[in-house]
Amino acid sequence: MCAIADTGSVRKAARQLGMTQPSLTTQLHRIEKALGGQLFFREPSGSRPTPLGHSVLCRARPIVAEMRALIDEVASTSQREQGTRLHIGSTNSPAVAGWLRRLRVRLPQTDTTIRTDVSANALLHMVATGQLDAAFVHEVEGAPLRVPDGLAEHELIAREPQFIALADTHPAAAQEVIRVADLAGDQWMVDPTVDGEWAGLRRIWAAAGINPRVVHGDYLTTVDLVTAGEVVTPCQPTARSRHGMAIRPLYGDPLAVRLFMACRQDDTPAASADDLFADLTAAYMEIAWASDAYRAWLVRHDGPLPVGS
Repeated sequence: MCAIADTGSVRKAARQLGMTQPSLTTQLHRIEKALGGQLFFREPSGSRPTPLGHSVLCRARPIVAEMRALIDEVASTSQREQGTRLHIGSTNSPAVAGWLRRLRVRLPQTDTTIRTDVSANALLHMVATGQLDAAFVHEVEGAPLRVPDGLAEHELIAREPQFIALADTHPAAAQEVIRVADLAGDQWMVDPTVDGEWAGLRRIWAAAGINPRVVHGDYLTTVDLVTAGEVVTPCQPTARSRHGMAIRPLYGDPLAVRLFMACRQDDTPAASADDLFADLTAAYMEIAWASDAYRAWLVRHDGPLPVGS
């Protein structure tokens, strides 16, 4: 109930809780049946509590807080008795594998696990509630994330440019840098579940004076559509090119994200925040300089990473 009220959506709440939407809907109906009334108004824009729902939420939130405190206390005792654990999270990034590899070398006796999610806001919430020790996330320019109180931010890159992926047979692929207006006639693949992505793209389309066709999908499954010439799609500059695909920067770098690691202000139990951030920085630099397109951009712009790292 608290998750639905906080996110304003059963779908978003299910993702935050690691459940399927039908499972959460069934659970909500079971609670409503037990209490004898409707708890949320279902509207096109989402879900909002009914008067009964507000009353129940007032009782539920202290229970949830006490339960979280109990879980944290038990987990802390378990860590002391069974060894140390480190739980990290990340939005999709090629740097994650290198980050994990370095952490396991630094902390050989620690059980290190990773949680990935397309929603940076969901990961930040998990750090704030103790489900994760740290999270590496991206914040789309012009679409600020909801960073909970009590979290410390360690900024990796203030402004990472986002590139474009397109078929290597596309006429614009012959250019070193592509203007957004050159892609006005193309169909763009957009993942609307990525926090801030839709708003960022609409902003750059408006600035370029275009209104392209859009198809919604998952960036992880777009490779075949891109190489077939069916869509173009924004991508990270560190993304690996595939056969039949070209990755190019956009003229003027109109679409960018801020990369940072978030953790609770008190250090994580297995390692200091400085150590976690140092390994993340090294992993990011490794994949940045391994990318042909990003390496060329970095050399042209003299940064933001040390050349040769």
